Amino acid sequence: MIQKPKGTIDLFGEKGKIFNNIEMYTHDFMKLNNFEYVKVPTFESSNLYKRGVGESTDIVNKETYDFVDKGGREMTLRPEFTAGIVRSYIENKEYSYNRLKKYYYFGSCFRYERPQNGRFREFTQFGVEVIGAKNARLDADIIYMAYKYLEGIGIKNLKVKINTLGDNESRNKYKEILKEYISKDYDNLCDLCKDRFDRNPLRILDCKYDGSRDYIKNAPKTIDYLNEDSINYFNSVKDSLNELGIDYEVDTTLVRGLDYYTHTVFEIISSDERLGLASTICGGGRYDNLVRMLDGPDTAAIGFAIGIERIITVLESDEEFKIENDIDIYVMNLTNDAFAYKLNNDLRSNGYVSEICYENKNMKQQWKIVDELNPSFVVIIGEDEIASGYVTIKDNKTKEQINVKNEDIIEYFNTYY
Repeated sequence: MIQKPKGTIDLFGEKGKIFNNIEMYTHDFMKLNNFEYVKVPTFESSNLYKRGVGESTDIVNKETYDFVDKGGREMTLRPEFTAGIVRSYIENKEYSYNRLKKYYYFGSCFRYERPQNGRFREFTQFGVEVIGAKNARLDADIIYMAYKYLEGIGIKNLKVKINTLGDNESRNKYKEILKEYISKDYDNLCDLCKDRFDRNPLRILDCKYDGSRDYIKNAPKTIDYLNEDSINYFNSVKDSLNELGIDYEVDTTLVRGLDYYTHTVFEIISSDERLGLASTICGGGRYDNLVRMLDGPDTAAIGFAIGIERIITVLESDEEFKIENDIDIYVMNLTNDAFAYKLNNDLRSNGYVSEICYENKNMKQQWKIVDELNPSFVVIIGEDEIASGYVTIKDNKTKEQINVKNEDIIEYFNTYY
């Protein structure tokens, strides 16, 4: 039997309903925040991710799904959205509008990594990208929005962690300090971190292996090597978060896993035990260099991403989030008469969620379907109903029944609802 690939998931039943509700909630939430939906290709030129995400990252180094198409072009399945959205921003000259561009996305990403609870090789990301402004209050607003999104959808025990990488001057100064420190321990680094040493030593700090060693944990902190402008900017971000009433923790070990971050970086974690080791549920930060790195104008930007499967892991076992069947009416067709099928479609045309059985099932069998679907009402159409011109409508909650003329059925439900 053919089975799904390792690290993927089928979403159906309760999980499928939760996923659908999350997606609808996301679109409604982003409409309130006046964000524009954007969809970019599922695959792009491999060079986009090498330049944008960074060749020293685990994503590009070990986790991308790469292929050569029939035209001999090197392509990569989308491992994250930011690089593709920035590419689209540049290619479509969105910067010509001379105003802030606020995008959001919701779709699949692909990374070849070890599957674990809430982490898959094909996974769904929701996130935002705000391109065109550098402002500490904007940074705080983005963190606030991510927090409120998660809180509103039902995720509990949330904590915000923030740090700063500083501007380019501060970041470059810190890199040299960090390299000097790590060079004394170079022989103990894993092979991947030895490769990172020259290209991006910051990545050593969150290496799955070296990042847990005491020597690396005690490495100099970014926050101790900031210039005055970077210190003032970070203080303004913290002040703005305080004004918004968001509790946060400054975590000086937080650097995030992508090469394009500058200034503010943040994560939102949940201590919910159902997430296991995958406690980081949102991550993001400012990336003022990326548009220029991809041959666009010098443009500031900030964003975040949230893993949807991790949310599902929590919500599917939350009694408060149990999704009831939302079927309004079940048309119990006992005669296979055309009237029943027409009524079912008329109900749908009038805005009701209606269902009908297309198989030749008796009343007992169809009541089992009713028990499973749990509709608000059941319209019973048997031989007696066809002959009399009346149908029997049963309230599935109160169990009360009423006879209604065929031509008055829609009006009856319109009056009730």
